[in-house]
Order: sequence, then structure tokens, then C-alpha cells
Amino acid sequence: MSSRERILGRVRRALADAQGEDTPIERTYLREHGDRSVEETVELLAENLADYRAIVHRCASADLPATLAGMLAARGAKTVLVPPGLEPAWLADADTEQIPDRAESTPHELDRIDSVVTACAVAVAETGTIVLDGGPDQGRRRITLVPDHHICVVRVPDQVVSSVPQALERLDPVRPLTWISGPSATSDIELDRVEGVHGPRTLEVVLVDSQASEDVNS
Repeated sequence: MSSRERILGRVRRALADAQGEDTPIERTYLREHGDRSVEETVELLAENLADYRAIVHRCASADLPATLAGMLAARGAKTVLVPPGLEPAWLADADTEQIPDRAESTPHELDRIDSVVTACAVAVAETGTIVLDGGPDQGRRRITLVPDHHICVVRVPDQVVSSVPQALERLDPVRPLTWISGPSATSDIELDRVEGVHGPRTLEVVLVDSQASEDVNS
């Protein structure tokens, strides 16, 4: 018997008791850890984002244009990269040149841009993770990896879930998903942390409370 036949035989024996493809898989793991209110879930997200060294801002929807304008001014950004589907009103107050995302832009051109502003697909509170799926208001993956400063807007509570399993239920697995937990960082063998190696050195997350605006207007 050849090595190939022995390996295939072991695989067949291992699969002999396996369930068929149509048999539903029972998932016994916890879908979330603890029983939290919506407000507590958002607070946990903010805490874990900050723990990963992201800079967290909070505002109402009506204050978002002024908030983004202030963040870009504080950064000294002269140019900001804009995905094609980003809400135009978000950057209406910004005194910054808005650069549209173009397919022909080279990595060197993207690297010269000061900041990029995007929305997100979902945010996971338990892991402090922002997920992008390449939607129109998020743009292509590379525009959030090359510029050194990324501002990501999260609509709360609508886009916030407790756990990764809950996030996966909202995401399309065939889309280009980017999972972001804090700014890009890595460590060498001596555990010296270096940021900005394979993504933005600075991540700022704006938690926009749409309910706050509704309460003010009502």
C-alpha cells in the first residue's frame, strides 16, 4: 500500500461517522457573554476600542459634520480621501480638500493623502472590532490601509452588536471583509510595539448616536 492510499484510508475512516452535508450543525457556543443593555453594549465597544489605542469620539447625528471638521483640523489634514458613497453632509464643514477614491490611484498617491473618512458595516463590542465590507460608504480595502489616518463613523446603536457570531449574521461572506481592532500594530521578538506597519498609524472612531438627534427633534 502506498503512502497516498494509507492517508486516504485514514481520511475515509475519520469521515465514516461524519454528518451529511444537509444535516444542520448544532452550535453550542455562547452567542454573547453576559446580559447587557443596548447602552452597556455601546459602552463596552467604546472601552475596548480605547483599550486597543483607538481614539473614540461621541456625538449626535446633527453634530457629526462639526465633529469631523474639528478632528481633521486638529490633525492638520489638508487632504481627505472620500469613498464614493459617503454622505456628502458629513464633510460639509471640513476645510479640507476632498479627494475622491479612484481605481487608478497608485499606492504612492494614496500614501500622500493625510486622512480617510469612512463608515462601517458593523462594530463588535466584545472585541472592540470595526468591520468594513467594501460598501459604497467604505470604499475599497486599500484606501483604509495606505493613508496614515483613518476616521471611521459608527452609527449607534444600529451598527453595534455584542459578539462576533452576531456580527457574522449581518455580513455577506462573499464581500471583502476587513476586521479592524485598533490602529495597525505589530511587535518584534522583544515585544517593542510599532504602529503603522501594515495600515493606518492612527484610528479615530466616531460613535454617532442617531437616537440623541431624534430625542432633540421630538
